[in-house]
Amino acid sequence: MRSFLTMLGVIIGVASVVLLTSIGNGLSAFVTEQFNELGANTLIIFPGDVFGEGGRISSETTATSLANSKLTQREVGRLERLREHVAEVAPFNLQSDTASVGKNKKSVTILGTTANYEQAFNATAEKGRFFLDSENDDGKRVIVLGNEIAAELFGAVDPVGKRVTVGDQSYRVTGVIEKKGGGFGGPSPDTYIYMPLKTFFRSYDTTAIIRIIVKTKTIERLDEHMAAIDNELQKSLDADKFSVIDQSEILGSINQILSVLTIALGGIASISLVVGGIGIMNIMLVSVTERTREIGLRKALGATPNLILLQFLIEAAILSFFGGLIGITIAFIGTLAIQSFIPAKVTLDAVMLAFGVSSLVGLIFGAAPARRAASLSPIEALRYE
Repeated sequence: MRSFLTMLGVIIGVASVVLLTSIGNGLSAFVTEQFNELGANTLIIFPGDVFGEGGRISSETTATSLANSKLTQREVGRLERLREHVAEVAPFNLQSDTASVGKNKKSVTILGTTANYEQAFNATAEKGRFFLDSENDDGKRVIVLGNEIAAELFGAVDPVGKRVTVGDQSYRVTGVIEKKGGGFGGPSPDTYIYMPLKTFFRSYDTTAIIRIIVKTKTIERLDEHMAAIDNELQKSLDADKFSVIDQSEILGSINQILSVLTIALGGIASISLVVGGIGIMNIMLVSVTERTREIGLRKALGATPNLILLQFLIEAAILSFFGGLIGITIAFIGTLAIQSFIPAKVTLDAVMLAFGVSSLVGLIFGAAPARRAASLSPIEALRYE
């Protein structure tokens, strides 16, 4: 029991370091996967200048720019005419609202866009179909449901062709998008309700566009496509009224934030390892005192100070080793448990680092008790009561 309690600090420290690191690595891998699904030839046009100091994307400037967007259908039309560079153009805007079917009422995010969104975002319909260009042009009251909101509003019933009340208007469901997952703490795409952009403008009394997604013709000429798009947009907007960004810039900014967060969380959790090491040192000091006669007897029979030192160092290392082993096991189990809620991925680097540090902690904090035991006089040790 004493050995287990001695290891407890190391167990908690290793489990925390591996678990928190796995969450950070999992989020980073998930973000990369989501961006890769869109394709490397996808560009995103933001309103305003979203780059902060150092040329990195700033969340503060992004929020300000979205609130004062100058992007309109005029810019969308300009991009659609760049057939040499642009394959798909999908503008959109977002609005929070409520959706209800009978007495079943849910808070949702309404995404107003065009039919091109289906190709630009790989938004494949699981049931029914995405709305058509003609339905957008005519401002039809039709919607497409995200996978999760469809299940919440209709349960096992097929929603295609049914009516949903959004706000105070009734809309016909044309399809359900296949499950996408994700959300990063905000609304998941599976909870979105997709609405034709003209219908969205009329319903929410706006003509603003907060982003434009552009699929370029090729990946190889991406810089050339970006330059052409930038030049075309400057014909109707000042250069500080929009930003053309490729995925690598966004991905780099997100991964940088996640890396800093992972290191910070790992550093905080590492404090537990230091506490665990102090616990090992204290118990080993007590052990040296309790086993003074044993040490004296071993020395009287010929044990050298180095052998005594090695004995106590091995004991401290074993406590840390098994503490680290138990901690890693707990971290694996914890990772499996949270994977259904947030992305998490245990990496070999995190395991080896935590395991190595835990063993090192045992040796460092076991050194003082071991030296004390090795320096005992055999005569004094044998006479100790």
